[in-house]
Amino acid sequence: MSIIVQKYGGSSVADSGKIKKIAELISKVKHEGIDIAVVVSAMGKTTDSLIELSKQISNEPPKREMDMLLSTGERITMSLLCMALNNFGVEAVSLTGSQAGIITNDRHNDARVIEVRPFRVLDELEKGKVVVVGGYQGVSYKRDITTLGRGGSDTTAVALAAALNAERCEIYSDVDGVYSTDPSIVKEAKHIPEISYEQMQEMSEAGAKVLNAQAVQFAKEKQIAIYARSTFQPGRETIVRKIPEGISRGVKSIVYENEISRIVLHGDNAETNSLLKFFEEKQVQLKELNYAKKGDRNKLSFLVSVRNIFNWDKIKDEMTGRFSDEINIEQGFGTVSLIGDGINKDNSILIESISLLESNRIQIAGIATTSFRISFLMDKSCVKEAVQLCHKHWIEEKV
Repeated sequence: MSIIVQKYGGSSVADSGKIKKIAELISKVKHEGIDIAVVVSAMGKTTDSLIELSKQISNEPPKREMDMLLSTGERITMSLLCMALNNFGVEAVSLTGSQAGIITNDRHNDARVIEVRPFRVLDELEKGKVVVVGGYQGVSYKRDITTLGRGGSDTTAVALAAALNAERCEIYSDVDGVYSTDPSIVKEAKHIPEISYEQMQEMSEAGAKVLNAQAVQFAKEKQIAIYARSTFQPGRETIVRKIPEGISRGVKSIVYENEISRIVLHGDNAETNSLLKFFEEKQVQLKELNYAKKGDRNKLSFLVSVRNIFNWDKIKDEMTGRFSDEINIEQGFGTVSLIGDGINKDNSILIESISLLESNRIQIAGIATTSFRISFLMDKSCVKEAVQLCHKHWIEEKV
């Protein structure tokens, strides 16, 4: 049977009226004879509200209990959507992540999907029902409820599409695809009709909020095309799929991220290993890790994106107390990243970008590169100006 998977983000299901509208759209697809599985996020700002509610109870809520709390948001949406679909004469059934067979590791708040066992989903589809799955959540092999981190509903949708061997995965939100930068910062931002898995994944990991990086990784592994669309303003879309190398070279997008901290440790092997184990115990993801050794002393540095770490102040205080004089925590950074195929085939883009930023008195605190990305670390107060400068230079003026 031909299957498509659709995912609707929080803004698309923000109230009962929007849920009814989505039910109408889904019913039209179903009446065309297409089998459809739908993944939904929590309504509007529900997740943020639940996080704030937890803070009223505890300054350091246990991560397991946070997952139990946050997973309730999607359950509300999926049950309401099934009710609305039934009003349109479409049989529907709601399933939690665990009921849908989304198996994760045992990390809480940012779990990784390790397997999807979609037996229940397939059974319900074969009965002619629309299956509505709560996104952002799964169950660990220890049978605990887990959540997948911000944007995790994208991961649910693509992982499910891969497991169902779906024809495609459609991601619906309040924007009509991917842009060359954030349109709220640069009004000249350009819509990108098509982009490679690699470039999209780099954009997501560097701070772009349109698609989740793990979701793009799943899509790349299984060769599932992702269609990023606007829910209520159909027309344009961005298709994320395999594109031959060299077809689209140069800088294609400028991505930024705020709320970055840099951690630097000067210590011996034992202290280095202890710090890495500390962050693993706290389930904090590290970025741009650098290691150097001189004699019996090591220098270890890395970045941490603190925006979605619930108890960062507590972690920071514990880290400072444990490692005392050996560690330095630098806060208030942001990153601006240039994304594109072949961006580092030589040093010309890097050299020109450094010159552009320095000539505008933007001090660069660090640089990191991959095959598809050049990232500049800077004071977060400079991020907006740097995005505008880089977009004008590399995208607007290069057309």
